[in-house]
This record gives sequence, structure tokens and C-alpha cells, in this order.
Amino acid sequence: MFSFTKDIGMDLGTASVLIYIKDKGIVLNEPSVVALDKNTGKLLKVGADAQAMLGRTPGNIIAIRPLREGVISDYEVTERMIKEFLHKVMGFQLFKPRIIICVPSGITEVEERAVIDAGIQAGARRVYLIEEPVAAAIGAGIDITQPEGHMIIDIGGGTSDIAVISLSGVVESSSIKIAGDQFNEAVVKYMRRKHNLLVGERTAEQMKMQIGCVFPPEEEMTMEVKGRSLITGLPELISVSSAEMLEAFEEPVERIMEEVHLVLEKTPPELVADISNNGIVMTGGGSLVDGFDKLIEARTGIHTVVAEGAISCVAEGTGRSLDSLNSMTDGTVNLSRRRQMN
Repeated sequence: MFSFTKDIGMDLGTASVLIYIKDKGIVLNEPSVVALDKNTGKLLKVGADAQAMLGRTPGNIIAIRPLREGVISDYEVTERMIKEFLHKVMGFQLFKPRIIICVPSGITEVEERAVIDAGIQAGARRVYLIEEPVAAAIGAGIDITQPEGHMIIDIGGGTSDIAVISLSGVVESSSIKIAGDQFNEAVVKYMRRKHNLLVGERTAEQMKMQIGCVFPPEEEMTMEVKGRSLITGLPELISVSSAEMLEAFEEPVERIMEEVHLVLEKTPPELVADISNNGIVMTGGGSLVDGFDKLIEARTGIHTVVAEGAISCVAEGTGRSLDSLNSMTDGTVNLSRRRQMN
């Protein structure tokens, strides 16, 4: 494939990477997983193919996730992964593309620099950054340019970003490293403690998606789970209910709820009144855990909805902000840290 350059929006997430190309929409949605040959360092697979290998690789192959808790943990592998994904969606390029990448709102300057450098090394002409909650709000169809407050809760794979947005900027925000991955870890720990059963990360993810809930469900659901018994060391099959998942998720959910309260407490009263009218919008894969919107509504008393296409909201918003690329400065778009420094 041979093409002229296009501007690209990228949601470089802990769990998955989504790529948006101007005039085409979302063209790629793959897990952020890379499989490497340990001996030669050769890249074998990326995305869905590599994810299928997680926890199942022979000694000479490693399947890794190069992003942890919303930031780059393995720089070289991240760069190679971005390069592969770009090649997949764009083929041979006459000119290097401009890329806008979204980052968690609590990112440090060093972490920010790593994202920019990885993008440049992977073949971008210029890299711009946008905060995840801002991108999520745009993707959810909120007009952020208006002088009124909107609250966004973006629960991804590695981070949860809670932000109040008005006049295209973040007024108050918090980014915590409690999200989808920590929900999976909570399931693994719970199964170990309660059932003496060892389950893998992929099984925990399936349990979260099928029977996971954070608010008492209308009807009880169960799921047959296979794992290794810690007592006998042999495979064992047990039935797990959604009530048990509610118990397993208690700790990470409480941490997210605390942050939501903190952000609301720090928000100016005029904007809190706006949020009370406009409601709270949830985005990200983590928001799809059953009952999350009901829980937040019950705790805050503010109407809460999960945005349509919650998983792709950040990528959609990043893509839509490509229109304003020419007015952006290199590097950063409206990071809250800059506001604190000024």
C-alpha cells in the first residue's frame, strides 16, 4: 500500500491501542501486547496475535505489555509496537505523519517526554499530546468550548482519570493508577484467598466482563471458572457468582469513588451546579463493568451515564481534535501541570 501522509490520532493505552485516521475514523483497535524472541530480541507478533500468547509462551518467547499504569514502562518495545501498528494502517508513506497521542492527566514531564520521543522514533514528523479526559469528553460528544462544567470519568486499563472541564480546559482533575488492570488483580487475589484457586490474567479479565459488577445486580449471574488448585496442584473447576465479584472489586472501587468525591470537593461551586444539571459522563473500558454508573449516581446524587462507544471515546476525541492541530504547539495540549506552574 502506498499513500500520502494523513494526520493520525492515537489512544496509546495500557490495555489497547486505537488509531484514528482523519477522514477514515478508527482503523485499528488492538491489545497493547508484544511477543519477542528472548534470545535474538526479534519482534514476532504485536496486538491480538501477541495477546493470545500471554501466559502460554515457551521459554524462548516472551509476551509483554510495554505500557503499565498509563505510561511507558519499556521504551524500546513501545516504540517498535507503535511502528508496527502505524505500518499496519498506513503502509508505505511518502511523508511522515503528524500524530496526536493522548496521555493521562497526571503524567510527569519525564513520562511525557518518553511518549513524544517514542512517537518520533516510530516515524512521526511531529507529536502532539492531549489529556485523556479532554479527548474522552470530545469523543463523548460534549461541547467543551462552552463556559459550563462537565465531569468526565475515564476508566481505562492502567489509569482512571477524573476531570471537570470547562472552556476547553481542565479545571480540576485527578489521575489514579487504579483501573481495569487492578480490577483483574483484585479478582486473582480474591480467587486465591477465597477459593485457593490460581487463575491467570486472561481468565480474570473474562470473569470481569461476564459476571463482574460493582453495584448489586438485578439478577445473580454465575460462571464456571477453571484454574489450578493451590492445595492439590491439579486443575479445578468452580462456580463463581456476581455477588463474589462485587466483594472482590470493593477495594479498587472505593479508591475511585474517593477520587470522584475529592475532585467534586475541589471544584468551584458554579461548576458543581453545572455538573448537577449536565450529569457525569463515564468513558473507557472500565466503565462497562456492570453497575458502575448506578454506583456513582447513588453515591453522588448526580445523574450518571456511560457514553456510547465508551471504549473508543478517547480515540474518537483524539481524532476529532486533529482539526485543530495547526493551532497547537508541539508537545503538550493543555496539561494541568502547566497551569500549576504558571
